[in-house]
Amino acid sequence: MSAPKQNQFARRIVGGNVWLGRADSDSNAAQVRSLDYEVLPTEEAVGRAQWEEIQRAAREKEGDLVIILLGGRGQQAMYKQVAEIAKTEEADEMLGRLHVFTQDALAPMRMENGFSFVRDFERLLGEAFFRKVKSFTSMRTDTDDLEGELARYLEKLDALGGIDIFFLGMGPEPGEASHLAYIKPGSGAAAGDLAGVIPISPSILEHHVSKFKVGGSKVTPEDEAECRAASYILTLGPAAILGTRRIVQSIVDASTSPAKPASYKRLLETEISDDPAERARQLDENPGLWLRLHPNVRSLILPDVLPA
Repeated sequence: MSAPKQNQFARRIVGGNVWLGRADSDSNAAQVRSLDYEVLPTEEAVGRAQWEEIQRAAREKEGDLVIILLGGRGQQAMYKQVAEIAKTEEADEMLGRLHVFTQDALAPMRMENGFSFVRDFERLLGEAFFRKVKSFTSMRTDTDDLEGELARYLEKLDALGGIDIFFLGMGPEPGEASHLAYIKPGSGAAAGDLAGVIPISPSILEHHVSKFKVGGSKVTPEDEAECRAASYILTLGPAAILGTRRIVQSIVDASTSPAKPASYKRLLETEISDDPAERARQLDENPGLWLRLHPNVRSLILPDVLPA
């Protein structure tokens, strides 16, 4: 990365992780909550429930809506449904109110690389969707100023009034821990961190490449070589998650990710400490727990997510 340019966000370095945000936030001020979940029968039912969340938000709020898309498996059923709806005039008024953002990215990488989440969103949501939404903003990865571009992304979110719906999944980590977006265990993310630039690991790169190949993305050997040379992950942070108006989590791939039930069980059952130092340690060791500090979460799961 090149030297960062001045912006309005505080910059923290924790190990090799760079976090941009606000220094005055305190995770200990947030109330700990239980995580209630809904078990739905199929991935398609989860997709319908997610679309209904956007429809509900549109009914309850005048003006534009800001949503954060999920890059993993958990929202793909909704994308396929919305792609078909966008081909009709059924939801044109609502689609025309949507400001759509991505939540993570691998970098540096050409934006047209087939392993970019942006290309996958285009494939799944279709041309009509992108033509009809009010705006689409991704994290730029074709730059030598990753921090500066990430700050500009955050400034646009702020200018639009913040996030109405943040769609999240959950990734399993060793020791039955979990990550949100790409907030990884040990990355030092704190309550005031809006976004981060995180060094990438070989295991994450391998998982990303495999996922895109299996998912049917159109990629070339050149795309794969560039993807495997990526050095960083750009991700939204805890402050963006805690500051959103509504979180909709979805976990639909326990059959292909067998560590997820144990990670989800630990997310549900962990007793989060009131002691500031201990709470900070827990959140850093198991970032999935940040969900338990938000007052408005809907968690949609399939039956195989619940451990036997």
